[in-house]
Amino acid sequence: MKWLRRKSHPEFWVNYINHFKSLQTQELEKIRFVVFDTETTGLDTKNDRILSIGCIAIEDLKIKISDQLECYLNQDSFNAETVKIHGLLKEGKLSKIEEKEAVIEFLSYLKNAVLVAHHAAFDMAMINNALKRNGLPKLNNKVLDTGHLFIKTKLESGKDHYSLDELSERFNIPKHDRHTASGDAFITALLFLKLITYLKRENEIKLNDLMKSNNRIGLL
Repeated sequence: MKWLRRKSHPEFWVNYINHFKSLQTQELEKIRFVVFDTETTGLDTKNDRILSIGCIAIEDLKIKISDQLECYLNQDSFNAETVKIHGLLKEGKLSKIEEKEAVIEFLSYLKNAVLVAHHAAFDMAMINNALKRNGLPKLNNKVLDTGHLFIKTKLESGKDHYSLDELSERFNIPKHDRHTASGDAFITALLFLKLITYLKRENEIKLNDLMKSNNRIGLL
């Protein structure tokens, strides 16, 4: 890869990139999906910072409870207004790590999995900006957005934005631990599997079918 020849990167990044040497399978049952969410100090992707990252894996189109990641980051930037949403205090009793350490843990966990998130563009921008601050390129993983997948079901029309709360209620998904990174990742994982089940009713689908979009709603 050209960027690898131009600039030396740390071993953890090289190890991450090495997972992409083989082509990604198209069979959904053989893909490791990582559903993730970030809690942040605000909605400004350039100036706000990640407070926590929550991830849970899906393999063979089943949630793998034993395969998950949760980390909390030290808060150099603090916005008291958002505490009522995510509940994360600047100090608190949670064990927290620096942004670089969180990046290393996330990449080591992620490998070449297909990422899944609700309104993925925001979470991807937050992660990619954290990578940039640490002198690294953007993520190399493919990304799916559950908001976009819901639109592909054609169950509704006329809107291009559906909140996680809206879709959770529509598909009868309990909203336990809502507005925590791990809680929202688990809710999104349940939503993803319900959407896949619905999309598979009509036709056999592959990964590329999920990636196709005329307007790329929610994707970077």
